[in-house]
Amino acid sequence: MLARLLGPQKRNLWFWIFTGPFVLGLIVFTYVPLLWSITLSFFDARNTVTPTHFVGLSNYATVLGDSAFTSSLLTFAVFSLFIVPATYALSLGLALMVHRLRFARAFFRSVFFLPTACSYVVASLIWKMSIFNGVRFGLANTVLRWFGADPVAWLSTTHPPWYWLVIVTVRLWLQAGFYMVLLLAGLQRIPRTLYEAAAVDGARPGWQTFRYITFPQLRATSVAVVLLLVINAFQAFDEFYNLLSTANGYPPYARPPLVYLYYVALGQGQQLGVGSAGAVVLALIIAIVTVAQARWFGLGRKEA
Repeated sequence: MLARLLGPQKRNLWFWIFTGPFVLGLIVFTYVPLLWSITLSFFDARNTVTPTHFVGLSNYATVLGDSAFTSSLLTFAVFSLFIVPATYALSLGLALMVHRLRFARAFFRSVFFLPTACSYVVASLIWKMSIFNGVRFGLANTVLRWFGADPVAWLSTTHPPWYWLVIVTVRLWLQAGFYMVLLLAGLQRIPRTLYEAAAVDGARPGWQTFRYITFPQLRATSVAVVLLLVINAFQAFDEFYNLLSTANGYPPYARPPLVYLYYVALGQGQQLGVGSAGAVVLALIIAIVTVAQARWFGLGRKEA
């Protein structure tokens, strides 16, 4: 077995030296916890990660029958309805702008990408304590006061739900630069000859070339970006928890699936079996949505 892995004359030795630590880390920190979580979902595990007795699908029935879990899925749907098209539109606009620059392109690409390196926790605290802190000295309320408007309690006002503005803007600032780079790479792969042929045929630069050349050529990149955006929306946790949680706990509104699972598994009851079942359900939903989107967009389908 070892000789087969190393190959003839140990040609694969350096391959395993460089990739072995990463493969080992992937197994220990990803696959083993994943398999253990699936195992826990079929057992009663309270205040411990060691399964006690087998309960079958009881944990799944508990999760699916909990209105808080279904409400968290609705929160995700609302969040993705805002964040997916907004991030795609902003990222595409930034990519088009940077792509057309004739000077300092690397500088502006770095500037727009820089927020990606910022921690979600740090950015959420800045949004919460400096920009939308709900007092008249906050940046947002200072701007409102210039126009004679009253201060707004951004994170505690539910009618209208101003907290969505805070959550969506911090996520936009954090991730738009990353998807801009992906779309910029797609723009750079479009052959210039297509635009030259369109100009010969009388196509006007601007909306016509974008509609009939640029946007269709970005189809594969756009599909990948949308898929990543939906998956990341499902996994939203840091901005919700750090923006909305207080000393009294988390409010009953705007609770995404991961926040729900956090309180189920690590809250007062510490029902790790139920939390694991919820995590498995969420993973299955993400997989189904991803595959359905890929099939609908025709990802991987050969061009005719």
